[in-house]
Amino acid sequence: MLNRFLERNIATTPATYSAAVRAAIAESEDERLRDRSLETRGIMGDIHELQLDMDATSPLSLPRTVALVGLMGAGKSAIGKRLAARLGLPFVDADDEIERAAGCTIAEFFERYGEQEFRAGERRVIGRLLEETPHVLSTGGGAYMDPETRALMKTRALTVWLRAELDVLFDRVKKRTHRPLLRQGDPKEILARLMQQRYPIYSEADIVVDSTAQPAERTTEQVIDAIRAHLQAQTTGQTA
Repeated sequence: MLNRFLERNIATTPATYSAAVRAAIAESEDERLRDRSLETRGIMGDIHELQLDMDATSPLSLPRTVALVGLMGAGKSAIGKRLAARLGLPFVDADDEIERAAGCTIAEFFERYGEQEFRAGERRVIGRLLEETPHVLSTGGGAYMDPETRALMKTRALTVWLRAELDVLFDRVKKRTHRPLLRQGDPKEILARLMQQRYPIYSEADIVVDSTAQPAERTTEQVIDAIRAHLQAQTTGQTA
């Protein structure tokens, strides 16, 4: 590098440099190279950070329906609608589809035919919905408890359990009168019993996200982050 520098500065008469000048020139050239190296590393570091940021915010490509499971009051509809909007997917409420197919409300269906018949109809409706193009599906609190329905959801959907504490659930459902199971006694005691029965089964879901008293938008963000991490882990596992 020193020789090239000297050649560029030779005029018609070759210049003569003392040892001290040559040493100063060499030191200056070395500093320039170090600065360039640091600058390059800085640019590459910025590019790497930008790439990581893009990976964290890039749109999700979902190969299957996202099915939300959990107890009544867990926020499956509220979170599901926001999640669908963020992912650019349709939102489907399984309970609405069941009522449409049955021609009556779920409460009326329970009263006329009982829970066993309701679960059979629910299973058929959810099975049909899971054959459709990917969407965000909100399911009833008891849907995932049915072994056949659960098996369908495990093979055809990405399941997300919205886990909530008793006080959060009760605060959300205490003023609602259309829940058949809550008509059979003290609502808070019923919820506590259902939590004991169902939470071990809900824990089989692919993803678990806590549904707290925080704003629904924040919980939706946490669901998206959890789905992204789950899909990335699957991809890493497949390519390892």
